[in-house]
Amino acid sequence: MTITPERVATPAPGTRLVDLFELGLDAPICLTWELTYACNLACAHCLSSSGRRDPRELTTDECKAVIDELQRMQVFYVNIGGGEPTVRSDFWELLDYATSHSVGVKFSTNGVRITPEAARRLAANDYVDVQISLDGATAEVNDAVRGPGSYDTAIRAMQNLSDAGMKNFKLSVVCTRHNIPQMDEFKAIADKYGAQLRLTRLRPSGRGADVWDELHPLAGQQRELYDWLIANGDKVLTGDSFFHLSAYGEALPGLNLCGAGRVVCLIDPIGDVYACPFAIHDKFLAGNVRQPGGFAEVWRESGLFQDLREPQTGGACSSCSHYSTCKGGCMAAKFFTGLPLDGPDPECVIGHGEALLAGRSEDRSAIPKPSADHSRKVKPRSRPVPVKLSTRRPDPERRPVSACEENPLAGLTL
Repeated sequence: MTITPERVATPAPGTRLVDLFELGLDAPICLTWELTYACNLACAHCLSSSGRRDPRELTTDECKAVIDELQRMQVFYVNIGGGEPTVRSDFWELLDYATSHSVGVKFSTNGVRITPEAARRLAANDYVDVQISLDGATAEVNDAVRGPGSYDTAIRAMQNLSDAGMKNFKLSVVCTRHNIPQMDEFKAIADKYGAQLRLTRLRPSGRGADVWDELHPLAGQQRELYDWLIANGDKVLTGDSFFHLSAYGEALPGLNLCGAGRVVCLIDPIGDVYACPFAIHDKFLAGNVRQPGGFAEVWRESGLFQDLREPQTGGACSSCSHYSTCKGGCMAAKFFTGLPLDGPDPECVIGHGEALLAGRSEDRSAIPKPSADHSRKVKPRSRPVPVKLSTRRPDPERRPVSACEENPLAGLTL
């Protein structure tokens, strides 16, 4: 991958690498790709409102065509998520196809299908990294957000990976006001299984928008987290989630900028390309990989991405002495809390965002909502539904009703 030549042909003396990144690259450093919205869990803060599979999701051949594009663009690796990506029947096929075509894979999972056999398969592939999601260092804290039994599932998956000899897989934690006091315990869990701790910020995206007011860390906890990261940052990954905290003083490790449309983006299960994994909304929709020119055309020619790569003025934050370090904070966090994009982050450590949040109208209907909701919805039935089981002998060649169908009654004649 190279930096777009016309953008950096004559960089000014003393230009920093981060300044070049702000102008955009000719391929993303890391592409986030949600393979499916299907998921066995219903996490309260799910950024993509996952649960049900979208029948329009990319086929196996279409996914392979995207991987071919990524190889040609020299994308370093793809960060696969969902939903729960392992419930796709072609997940392993796509993983092997990507790594055999020089595209490394990091995938996030709740661990439900990380069996001992799967763990051995993953440990044998040097181009795969795994992130096990766990949002509480105890079952009580974790399961309140991710669902009953999810803590045990994640711990079992980490044990299987450890037993298989996989080193430095990731323990991925979304920071909330309930788990901020557990940072040391998370680090101990990661160390126990030979994993690396990765912390990410809670964004008000997807279902997270509905619980952000109740779950996002309080002001004092933001400082607590910052101090902990300063003390442990060389051993903990953050994925540039917390650059808004740099206004406290010393910059945290990483690029410390919003990379939306510049160095990162998202492909969703139906091929839509968004500027940011946390901003699934029509306002940030750049195109679709199914359109002529594919993903490369969207990345390089999208009007939205071109606008995001223009120099940013800073808006209301430009006069703040900390703007050079926090860059105004997270675009998605501002958008889904109803704050102006050229204003301060809702968790601005100076307090500017808190003042704007307090000034919002009690009528929140004007605050943007995610463009789609794939949460599972169960409607109560007024009367029993008779079920008649088929007496036909099973066809051994018959394919499943759906690649992602988890219902044990799927395919029965009703």
